Amino acid sequence: MRASSSRRLAPLITGVSLALLAGCGSSSDAGSDADASQSPAAASTILVVASTNVYGDIAEQIGGGKVKVTSIISDPDQDPHSYEANTQNQLALSKAKVVIENGGGYDDFIDRMLKSSDNSSAEVINAVKVSGKTAPAGGELNEHVWYDFPTVGKVADRIAAALGKADPDDADTFTKNAEDFKAKLKPLEAKEAEIKTDHGGEEVAITEPVPLYMVEASGLKNATPEEFSEAIEEGDDVSPRTLQDTLALFTEKKVRALVYNEQTSGPQTEKVEQAAKTAGIPVVPVTETLPEGKDYLGWMTANVDALASALGK
Repeated sequence: MRASSSRRLAPLITGVSLALLAGCGSSSDAGSDADASQSPAAASTILVVASTNVYGDIAEQIGGGKVKVTSIISDPDQDPHSYEANTQNQLALSKAKVVIENGGGYDDFIDRMLKSSDNSSAEVINAVKVSGKTAPAGGELNEHVWYDFPTVGKVADRIAAALGKADPDDADTFTKNAEDFKAKLKPLEAKEAEIKTDHGGEEVAITEPVPLYMVEASGLKNATPEEFSEAIEEGDDVSPRTLQDTLALFTEKKVRALVYNEQTSGPQTEKVEQAAKTAGIPVVPVTETLPEGKDYLGWMTANVDALASALGK
């Protein structure tokens, strides 16, 4: 884990916001929630909180009408790096039966909020822990495991198990929904294998490690200077020499495509994007959270198809 990786989705929960939370019980919104919880329909609904809408969408696909999901980060225009939590998030987390976090330092605010909420009964699913992935020797863990389809399949199983524990009567339904979801991941893995067959060993560039699991599963090599992608991920300035080396990948046409995280762009990544376009090298935009109107499977299908299309040009 990076020393500053907790910046990824780090919230600023102040004493004032916690004090406001303490007073939420007297608000009209909180009162209506409490009244709704007395109805049979509300009582049978499993409350789920996910750190991002990526995991929130997967939970909805597995839970169907039996879950009510709150995704703390759901705005595709929101920069996850500068996210600030609010009292509504804290309140939702305090009531959740199932909590889904990415882990690996990406969304440490979930653990801090859980401690503040005293919700010790929530089943917490940590995607990085479920994945079993660890940092390579002498390297850093790539925590963006939602771009790794085998990991997402494992997370789906864990979500089904957690929902089944909360609602044993519907456990078989959750298990079946997870199986159906995993079956829909298979074409994505097949598409990656097809890219590997057609383009294995070819080099691409990235702006951040966000899509690396997809890139590597497709048999592609990341040619980006590590100093560049690490600096961009941590929000640091790139040294002039590193930026020059990165731009040379495009001016000298050493890579077949640029996979660009458009959700957290800045002046230096924009220079890289422009260099790729000027050199006629395809740019494949990716994001960290679901674009508006997309579900997880549709989003990832578009990502893999875009990568294949770029390499085929």
